[in-house]
Amino acid sequence: MEKKNMPVTREEALKVLSAMNQEDADMLHYLETEAVMRALAERFGEDADRWAMLGLLHDVDWAMTKKEQAGHCIRAVEILEGMGFDAEDIGIIQSHGYGCNEIPRLAEKERKEKIEFALAAAETVTGLIYAYALMREKSITGMEVSKLRKKYKDKRFAAGCSREIIGEIEKAGLSLDEFFETAINAISGIKDSIGLK
Repeated sequence: MEKKNMPVTREEALKVLSAMNQEDADMLHYLETEAVMRALAERFGEDADRWAMLGLLHDVDWAMTKKEQAGHCIRAVEILEGMGFDAEDIGIIQSHGYGCNEIPRLAEKERKEKIEFALAAAETVTGLIYAYALMREKSITGMEVSKLRKKYKDKRFAAGCSREIIGEIEKAGLSLDEFFETAINAISGIKDSIGLK
């Protein structure tokens, strides 16, 4: 595996995000996505630092586009270019918005690469896991894959989390249960920094 040098450190990336008037819940989401992406990279034998960085910055323009979602993943390009990211990594970050009708410029595009499926599934599953942890009195400790799967099958639970996008992890080569286990363990590893127990 060839490691790719990132143009910014994790600390620098966090400073960029923090400077954007983020809501606390959004910052937690970025950290959770970072953790899940790192764990997926390790599972796939990929560059963990790169995957984690793309997870951390996947919503880099969200603070400025959440009220005008047509610009989400579009405004990110300029920000990421300014940080020194290359076209390949910017494209991967942008790909989590592919197929989203709220972003007309990306609505007809489709994810094709393993890392694209992984990022879309990772950033979406965080909402499912966090919602379930809140139901368990903010606890992720001891969360079982089988019980998370039941929540996944209940379309009314965390209804904003697209089951179709979470399911795209299978196109990256993991079963849903393997993915849930990986994601639960990854988020458990940062529970103290995201207000879970």
